Parts: sequence; structure tokens; C-alpha cells
Amino acid sequence: MNPSANGWIKKCLKEVSKNDTFLNHGDYQFYESLKHCGFIYGSNVEVVLNGIYNRDFSHEELGKVNLLLAFYYVHHIQKEPQNFIDSVVGFYNTIAAYKSSFFEDLLGEKTSSELLESIIDKRVHIDDNIITKNFNYFITNALLFVDVLAYQKYLSTHNITEAYIKQMEACIETIVVTVFDYKAEKSQYDRSLIKLLKASLRYQNKEALSYDDVITCMETPLSKFYITDVVCMAFWSDKVIDTEEQKFLKRFGNDLQLPDTVIQQSVKDIDVFYKTNKDKIALLNSKNMVQSFYDNSSRMVSKLIKRNSKRLLKELKQSKELMVLLTKSTTRPLTDEEQKKVTDQLLDIIKTIPSLAIFLLPGGMLLLPIFIKFIPKMLPSAFDDNRVDED
Repeated sequence: MNPSANGWIKKCLKEVSKNDTFLNHGDYQFYESLKHCGFIYGSNVEVVLNGIYNRDFSHEELGKVNLLLAFYYVHHIQKEPQNFIDSVVGFYNTIAAYKSSFFEDLLGEKTSSELLESIIDKRVHIDDNIITKNFNYFITNALLFVDVLAYQKYLSTHNITEAYIKQMEACIETIVVTVFDYKAEKSQYDRSLIKLLKASLRYQNKEALSYDDVITCMETPLSKFYITDVVCMAFWSDKVIDTEEQKFLKRFGNDLQLPDTVIQQSVKDIDVFYKTNKDKIALLNSKNMVQSFYDNSSRMVSKLIKRNSKRLLKELKQSKELMVLLTKSTTRPLTDEEQKKVTDQLLDIIKTIPSLAIFLLPGGMLLLPIFIKFIPKMLPSAFDDNRVDED
């Protein structure tokens, strides 16, 4: 089986049918296996539970296979009568109602298996020339499990809403910021990452959530396991989870009504995983992931803006209020309300330009502050009295 070639999903499911013992695991055991293979941490190092033979797959191919097997497991435990492939396509088709630019080049033309291959490829793959592996593995691929949780919700209700997925991502961002604020001693790395995440929250079109909101939103066992590991990942930024941080985790686990053994295992798992795989994971080889994120993302955003400058400028000119606010941003900082208006209107424009769909992916909101920073530079010089043209 070659996860980078056409027809891999049918081949994968055929191989799985010969060895489907992983479907007999309880949800906690299966979730633990998703951690051990790196899927939950956004750094896939093997196939979950050896569901299929690993023929030296790349990190990206492992991510695709593990995402498919996670969907397959959820489909099985939910006892969903609809065909598996059609069910997952139906799930993504529902999401496409509000992310049309992401799916518009995929839906309506291919068979179900081919379509699902295209969707998974687009969900997991972000070209290295566009965005760094550090950001890819640590942010975007770590959020892939949100898709699995949303799929579980979809099968339970036969519907999924934009509000549910936004709420899940908001919970993740809120608890990560809470964790970093909780740290008694913050390194420069911690302060930079807090700044990055808070910038993301400020620009999103949603109300800030509280700690209690996060607890309330985690309704299923899988979501509780996942948010606990997200907290561990945040605490592990300095490669150690100290006594005070473990006390926070214990309280967090109690609030989620999780046994102490689950919390203790979560702490142990992340330590073992990262120490065991430190030479395989790009994140752990980076001296400054935050600076790397900004540098590489800035280059990527600048390239995207230049490639779509004519279409983008045309769309911008059709929004008089947005043009006024962008012009103001060249002479003074925008207020929170003005920033929110800019974000809302830019997101509407982004949805009309398929090449900019990356900003609608999980984790893509972290790029918006950088995108907004670069936009005024493409305006005609008449809009910026302080501009100095460089030779």
C-alpha cells in the first residue's frame, strides 16, 4: 500500500479487514495507542496499533493512515450503519457548507474513495515550502483529532455545526493560554508562545472562553483525554512538568471527572514519547520554534499575497470600510473592535480565493495576524503617507 498514490484507501481498508483486532479495544485503550504512535501529539512515528504493515511510511503518510484508522474506529464503535467511506465524506461535505474554498475543488466530481483520499491529503499535507514542519506538526496536525471528535459528534447527531468545531478549537486555545499564564517562571520561549496564541485569540470571531467553559464543553471521554494531553503538551514546552504543574493537572483531571491514573499516565506518556523520539521530531530539533514560525510564516504569507495580489486588491476595493481601517492601520494601532472588523471582512474575502484556504484550516487562524500585518503593504502608496519605497 502506498498512501501517496491513488487507491490507497481501498487498499488500506482491505488490509485492515484481515487484521481488525484494534477495533476491539476500548476507547481509552485506542486513544492511548493514538498517543503512542504520535497522532495526538501531531508527530506520527508509526501506524496506530500496527493496524497495517508500516512500509517505511513518511510522517505525512503515517498521519493520513492514522487519521483514516481513527475515523474507522469511531465509525465502528458508534455502530454507524452507513458505509464508512460515504459516512466520512458526508461529514466533510457538511463542514464544507462554511469552508467552501477548502473543498470547492474536491466535491462533486470523484467517487467516494477518491474524494476521501483528496480530502485527507489536503487535511494532512501542507507543503514544506509553504509552512514549516515545526508549525505543521505542532499546531495543524495536533489539531487533526478535532476532526475525529467532530466526526463522533456527527455520527451521534447526524449533523455537525460550525459552532461545535469553533468551540472545540477555542477550548484548546483557551486552556493552552491558561497553562502558560499559570507557570510561575516563564522562559523567553514561553512568553513568545503566549504572545503568539493570545494574538490568535484576539483576532478570532468568537467570545473568549473561561476555564469553566472548557470543562463544560468536554462532554465525551475522548474529548476529555485529548484536552488533558493538550495541557500536558503545553506544560512540556520546557521539557519538564514540575510539581506545581502536576497539581494543576490533578485539579484539571478532577474537574473533568477523570481518574488520577489517567492524569498520571498522560504526564508519563508525553515524557516518554518525546524523549524516545527526540531525533525524529522536527519540533524538538528547533532551538526557537516561535521565531522559526514567524520567520517562515512571514515568507509564506508574503508569497501568498503576491501571488494573489490582483484578485485580493480587487476584493479589498469592494469593501470601503475595510480599506479605511487598513489605511488607518498604517498610521496607528487599531482598536480591538476595529481589529475584529478587519478579521471578519478579510475572512469573507479569503473564502472567495481558493489559494488562501490555508487560513481556514485548523491552526490557520494563528497566521491571520501576520496576514493582516502584510496587507497594508500591498495598498497603493497614496494610502500610506509614511511609506518609504525601498530600491
